[in-house]
Amino acid sequence: MAVRREGTPCWVDATFTDVEGAKRFYGDVLGWTFGESSSEYGNYTQAHADGKAVAAVVPPMPGQEDRSAWCLHLAAEDAAATAARIREHGGEVVREPMRVGGFGTMCLAREPGGALFGVWQAGSHEGFEATGVPGAYAWAEVFTREPRKTDSFLSAVYGYRQRRPEEQGDEGDGFRLYDLGGRPVLGRMAMGDDFPPEAASYVNVYFTVPDCDEAVATATGLGGLLRFGPMGTPFGRFAALTDPQGANFSVIDVTTTEGGTPQTRAVS
Repeated sequence: MAVRREGTPCWVDATFTDVEGAKRFYGDVLGWTFGESSSEYGNYTQAHADGKAVAAVVPPMPGQEDRSAWCLHLAAEDAAATAARIREHGGEVVREPMRVGGFGTMCLAREPGGALFGVWQAGSHEGFEATGVPGAYAWAEVFTREPRKTDSFLSAVYGYRQRRPEEQGDEGDGFRLYDLGGRPVLGRMAMGDDFPPEAASYVNVYFTVPDCDEAVATATGLGGLLRFGPMGTPFGRFAALTDPQGANFSVIDVTTTEGGTPQTRAVS
């Protein structure tokens, strides 16, 4: 597998107080199976879709039993250099770059809008072994209350080129696409009044499913909450959910689409 370009989404994981409960929930909703937990690395456990590593779950470290959340990791050639750029452009390094055996080097950070994300410099673990197939990562969007700060920060740190929907108008901040090498790799959504005041900025991860409505029915039947949808789009039928432990995520059936692809324009 070729090393992913700097700033490309390369892995997702989440901390759960009830790891076994998370495994049951996502096993049923996304069809995941799980590898052996690694006691040497805090019982980190990889999730697999059709035998390919697509995510991981892990119990919290003592004293860090916060609400569960999915964390998107972005590829880095040099995690220490990326951490320096994060600080330089107004972000916060939450956890300094740290070697994880021969697997690679990790770092955790927050962008200026408050969303947590990871930095991953690959060693033997290069990230996703599959994407875009049932159970695997499909897409992610940064939901932020400080859209202009977020746009400026991520573009400065990773060299993203921004695009916006034509229909949004020149002054609209609602949505952005971030491109690398002419290819969209990440989205950004502004959090408006439809989000409760206590809702913090976060990165929403989309997982591919063969049938969105069926995945929603399974998730809600297991105690998950439906936040939005299901809704048809030109990119697939999707729904936003919250799992029983409070982690937000979305599911999307990329084979069921509606409407034409919206036109976008580069943001100067």
